[in-house]
Amino acid sequence: VQLVESGGGSVQAGGSLRLSCAASGYFGRMECMGWFRQFPGNEREGVASIYTDDNTTYYADSVKGRFTISRGNGKNTLYLQMDSLKPEDTAMYYCAARPVGRVGGGPRCSLVPREYNYSGQGTQVTVSS
Repeated sequence: VQLVESGGGSVQAGGSLRLSCAASGYFGRMECMGWFRQFPGNEREGVASIYTDDNTTYYADSVKGRFTISRGNGKNTLYLQMDSLKPEDTAMYYCAARPVGRVGGGPRCSLVPREYNYSGQGTQVTVSS
């Protein structure tokens, strides 16, 4: 499975960026796809995820109302539209996928990084004040 992110870059606070993730190398589908980010010296954290069966989305509180996760028409592309960016959004952003969502309690597609089987190499987002 290959996940390749693109679209990162530098932007001023209040600006926008759109990240893309191209997925390949597997048959069938991934039930859950998501975006995660990692600040220098910190653990990776969840940003947004999507349940591909019905496009239910989940967001971290820190990005609700500013970021939008979506899938491309070809279903193998994942996007993250980031608006009203803040300096604290500066991080390496990763695309991730898992074949089967969580069963039982909690959201089907969690924002817990270790629950995802596959991840890309990341794309850097830098927001200046």
